[in-house]
Amino acid sequence: MTITAPQEVGTPSRWQRVRPSLVLGGIVVALSVALHLRDPHESGSWGFCPWLVLTGTNCPGCGGLRAVNDLTRGELGAAASSNLLFVSAIPLAVGMWTRSLSQRWRGVREPLPRNVVKVATAVIVVLVVAFWVVRNLSFGAWLAP
Repeated sequence: MTITAPQEVGTPSRWQRVRPSLVLGGIVVALSVALHLRDPHESGSWGFCPWLVLTGTNCPGCGGLRAVNDLTRGELGAAASSNLLFVSAIPLAVGMWTRSLSQRWRGVREPLPRNVVKVATAVIVVLVVAFWVVRNLSFGAWLAP
């Protein structure tokens, strides 16, 4: 017979702690399956980018749906060709999700230092804006989807 210690009142169970991370992971998997089944390479199959329609230029997210579709088919080169910034950001996103899930599993919270968050945010903003501008210039046409 196994005896477990009573849980303190107001302390969430492990399942309650990890549920948000697991739900997020499930949503990402479900959306990836949807993008695998309904090919975004077909014009208009998932609608149109409002920024592209209004301005005629590519936003930083243009090609992201096609990149996910390519990744679900195992075509890393094609995915990078669709949206290099998005594909490059995936390891960072997976790492942050894994870190969150691990901390929730253990019941600890270890926030990143404020200065690290500030610098990382600034770097990400600069990279996104630079990517956005360069992919719409003639010499950066290779970055366009």
